[in-house]
Amino acid sequence: MPPTVTSVAVLVQDGVEPFGLGAMCEVWAEPYHPEDDNPVFDFVVATPRPGRVRGPSGFDLHVEHGLEAAAHADLLCIAPKRDYLDPSPEVAATVAAAHARGAFVFAHCTAAFVLGEAGLLDGRRCTTHWRHTDVLAARYPEAQVDENVLYVQDGTIVTGAGSAAGLDAALHLMRQQFGARTAAAAARRMVVPPHRSGGQAQFIARAVPDCDAETLGPLLVWIVENLAEDLSVDELARRCHMSPRTFARRFRAETGTTPHSWVTAQRVQAAEELLELTDHSVDWIADEVGFGNAATLRHHFTRARGVSPQQYRRTFSGAAVRSA
Repeated sequence: MPPTVTSVAVLVQDGVEPFGLGAMCEVWAEPYHPEDDNPVFDFVVATPRPGRVRGPSGFDLHVEHGLEAAAHADLLCIAPKRDYLDPSPEVAATVAAAHARGAFVFAHCTAAFVLGEAGLLDGRRCTTHWRHTDVLAARYPEAQVDENVLYVQDGTIVTGAGSAAGLDAALHLMRQQFGARTAAAAARRMVVPPHRSGGQAQFIARAVPDCDAETLGPLLVWIVENLAEDLSVDELARRCHMSPRTFARRFRAETGTTPHSWVTAQRVQAAEELLELTDHSVDWIADEVGFGNAATLRHHFTRARGVSPQQYRRTFSGAAVRSA
C-alpha cells in the first residue's frame, strides 16, 4: 500500500526552473492555517551538493540539505531544470530508491527525464511538457508517453505536463490523500481552479477547463449552480439559442470535451463534496447533483474515481460529517 503522505522532499539541480519549484512549495510547504485546517508536511528541499544551486533566471538558490535528507520522504518531487537532457545520476538513483521503498514520486514537467534515467518509465504511461514529448518518447522508447494529458498517475508515479499542470497534479495527489474538501481549500488559497477531474484509478485523461470558456463561460457557471436541472444537449443548446449540432461543436472547441462529459465531471465533483461534508444518503446526493438515482451515481463515480461513493465516504468523511 502507498504511504500516507506526511513528509515531502523536493529535489533540485543546477538550472532548476523557479516556477516548478515554487509550485511544489505552494502546495506542500505551507504552515498551518486555522481557517482551512490544512495538513502540514515535514518539507525539505535537497540537492546533490548542498550550497549554491545555479538558476536560469538571474538568481541562484542556497540549499542546505543533501540528497540524504530525502531518504525517507513519503513523497519525492523532482523540480524541472533547464538542461533537462543532462539529469543528475545521483538524483536518478535517489528517485529509484524512493520508488523501490514504495514512496510516491512526482516529476514536474521535464523532470520526467529523471524518471527515465532511473528506469521508472518503462512500460508506464507518462507525460511531460508538450514541447518535449517526442524527445521523451525517443529517448525512452519503452515509455508510454501521452502528449494529450495534463498529468498522469501510474501507481505511485505521477508526471505532469509542465507549468500550471504541476499544480493540477499536486492537487490531485492532495485530493487522493486527504479528500476533495482539503484539495479545494488549497486551491482557494492559491487562487487557482479546484482540482480538475478525470479518471483517477490509473491515469488522468485531459482535464477540462473550469468555467473559463471564451463565450460559454456564463453557461458553464449556470450549469455548476444548477446540476439537478435538465442538462441535455438539446436543453443547453436552447438556452444558448443554437442548434444542438452547433452547440456541441462550439462546446468542444471551447472546453476540449463534450457537454455530457463536462456535466458528468461536475456532477461527480459535487457528489464528492457532499459525500465528505454531509451524512445524506447516496440516493439523496444522486438526486441533488442530477444523476437521478444511486445506481447512476455509483456508475459514474466509480468510473471517474476508481472507488464507490460509499468507499469514498468511509475514507474522507470522518470529522467533516460529524460536525455538519
